[in-house]
Amino acid sequence: MSTTTTLRSKAAPAAFKREFLLELHRRMILIREFEERVKFLFLEGTMPGTIHQCQGQEASAVGVCAALAGDDFITSTFRGHGHALAKGLTAQEMMDELFGARTGCCRGKGGSMHMGNMSKGMVPAIAIVGGGIPLAAGMALAFKMKPTKQVAACFFGDGAVAEGAFHEGVNMSALWNLPVVFVCENNLYGASTHISKVMKDTRVSARAASYGFRGETVDGNDVLAVYQAAVTAVADCRAGRGPVLLELLTYRRTGHSRRDPCHYQPKGERDEWFDRDPLVRFARVLVERHGFAAAELDAVKSSVDAEIVAAVEHAKSAPQPTQEELSEDVYA
Repeated sequence: MSTTTTLRSKAAPAAFKREFLLELHRRMILIREFEERVKFLFLEGTMPGTIHQCQGQEASAVGVCAALAGDDFITSTFRGHGHALAKGLTAQEMMDELFGARTGCCRGKGGSMHMGNMSKGMVPAIAIVGGGIPLAAGMALAFKMKPTKQVAACFFGDGAVAEGAFHEGVNMSALWNLPVVFVCENNLYGASTHISKVMKDTRVSARAASYGFRGETVDGNDVLAVYQAAVTAVADCRAGRGPVLLELLTYRRTGHSRRDPCHYQPKGERDEWFDRDPLVRFARVLVERHGFAAAELDAVKSSVDAEIVAAVEHAKSAPQPTQEELSEDVYA
């Protein structure tokens, strides 16, 4: 069994359909514009609760979820808006959820940190760091025992690698050869602590070798590189060769949460990563390598903007849960 750690920094040349490429672009734009609108709604005091946003990490979510089938499942984190939109949840059901409406994806009872829709293959996100890892292993065990060809993909941050749940989950998955793709979105910071202060070996994918399965480090801001790595990982899982650990190198453009000004991120580091913005990079690839016109990309942006404006207007007046619904959707 291969346990090598590799670095895939660029997508290899491949023949992608124009519709597929445009959909990758649209999904990333949708995530970025959704997050930007939500940020201002919170700053204005229009929206309740709190947020942990993912601007800058769009390629990770979109690239992985594009490689999954509709009946595959993902687990997510408190920074899960991008995962949800990438897995097929609509901006409307998510915006309704953020406004606490009964028409939200979790009927107004989950909020920002617990987005999900089981019918679309997303378990409501778990805010506990590393909490989705053993759950993904459990789902993958169920898939294997049924048996089905389904795969579980588990998103988590670099900070979760220090949790016992990570080591227990990946060890169990390796022992039982479970169909689960562990997706570490390595944005260099666990809250405000740089990864170099908590790990001697900062290559997260190297952990896979110690448990006897394959790990790979990928440029997480290159959506095609992420997609191709995820396609290979998912194929390994479906063929009984799983699990796989994908480390996606990326960077969040916002604070850990809405009250975080990011003073711990050095300016030079921020500038370097901002220059590698996944949306700008992919738009350039579409124009220069795949023959898209700038007007086509502008049309996508306009369509997404209109979708989000409509979602906000609907969510503001969407019905709230009633007192009688307090005991519904509760399981002992």
